[in-house]
Amino acid sequence: MNHPAFSRDDQVYAPAEDTFLLRDAALREVRPDDRVLEVGCGSGAVAEALLERAASVTATDINPHAVRSARAHGVETVRSDLASGLRGPFDLVLFNPPYLPTAPEERLDDWLEYALDGGPSGRDTIERFAADVGRVLTPYGRILLLVSSLTGPAAVRDLFAALGYVVFVVAEERVEGEDLIVLRISRDLCRISAGTC
Repeated sequence: MNHPAFSRDDQVYAPAEDTFLLRDAALREVRPDDRVLEVGCGSGAVAEALLERAASVTATDINPHAVRSARAHGVETVRSDLASGLRGPFDLVLFNPPYLPTAPEERLDDWLEYALDGGPSGRDTIERFAADVGRVLTPYGRILLLVSSLTGPAAVRDLFAALGYVVFVVAEERVEGEDLIVLRISRDLCRISAGTC
């Protein structure tokens, strides 16, 4: 396939180690009949890698520059804040959220901020995502979420556990003084059905 190079637009998060870690985890996780949603797709590098591996791939980003980049790579992309406006259902949801702890005085005044600014804890966007993702996820659906050791992975696991999910680490890489971690998250079906597992 002849695709344009991934965006060098300084308003779009360029593919980096976290992108590639999530992409590789997604390639291991995806099934041929999966309907995939990538939230906050940035350049579109992860979603594009799955185009011929899944039944369908849809992406969202709040940044219009990112939407243009992903569409240029053949990814059906909707300009949206997280998954708002989408109904699903999706079998596999991917998200490399803004996870850097960011104080108000450190904020940038541009579109790239949406890819980086995780709020004071690094978890502001992750908390909003966790509260809504179940709405678009199939009962047996899976989520791959990339987090950093800077974000407090234990707090992220606790957040999802409190919402009725089970969480496992499926990939990890040390990069420049932080650990990048991909969490695989799915509904705790035993808890939901009050079963005895």
